[in-house]
Amino acid sequence: MIEIVGLRKSFEGRIVLDDISASFEKGKTNLIIGQSGSGKTVLIKSIVGLHQIDDGAILYDGRNFIGMNSLERKNIRKEIGMLFQGSALFDYMTVEENVRFPLDMFSNMSLSEKDERVNFCLKRVNLENANQRYPSEISGGMQKRVAIARAISLNPRYLICDEPNSGLDPRTSIVIDELIREITTEYDITTIVNTHDMNSVMGIGEKIIFLHEGVKHWEGTKDEIFDSDNEVLNDFVFASELFKKIRRVHSLAKC
Repeated sequence: MIEIVGLRKSFEGRIVLDDISASFEKGKTNLIIGQSGSGKTVLIKSIVGLHQIDDGAILYDGRNFIGMNSLERKNIRKEIGMLFQGSALFDYMTVEENVRFPLDMFSNMSLSEKDERVNFCLKRVNLENANQRYPSEISGGMQKRVAIARAISLNPRYLICDEPNSGLDPRTSIVIDELIREITTEYDITTIVNTHDMNSVMGIGEKIIFLHEGVKHWEGTKDEIFDSDNEVLNDFVFASELFKKIRRVHSLAKC
């Protein structure tokens, strides 16, 4: 579990995150949603230590990340798998080398052990035969799967995903969502997904935190969204005609 308590962050006097408290549960896909500029990415970066917060606590299974020294923080980061918005693969490395990179940096495995782990992770994301290909030689969806394989290579306790479906077509987005959900359940990981994709919310949103202008406005499950009377949340979630129709169908089904 990851918990944040009273988290505040500002830039040059402008408040970006204002007294946010939330818990992200183990074995579940925890989603952070909100409009662009709502503070989602700043929150993600603060949780993993890329931003220094002004106030509050960040707890990894009860361990206060804020109060740790540099070595203790480094050890926590070894337990975190990161999936970046643009995949962030190294263009000059093969698929295999990209997945092995965290193992080279943070593990004491032998070369054969690393190769075994790389092949296991690539098989898990259905890319068994892509080892020697370069990122430029594979599709955007395959690049995201390579990035997921790299994120789980160190067998993390926590998985942080920043807009994992950015730039993907709807069909591929569903594949990536399901892969994240499966890995979260299979390995009992605490997963946090930063997204504005409502298909992801309705598909894999087991616990959802809604941010608006740096404030946590709502928290609940994807099913509870339909019954929410939070106007700001409803304006965001049901902005499209498709999701308005889905909500009407949901309401009729309850009658």
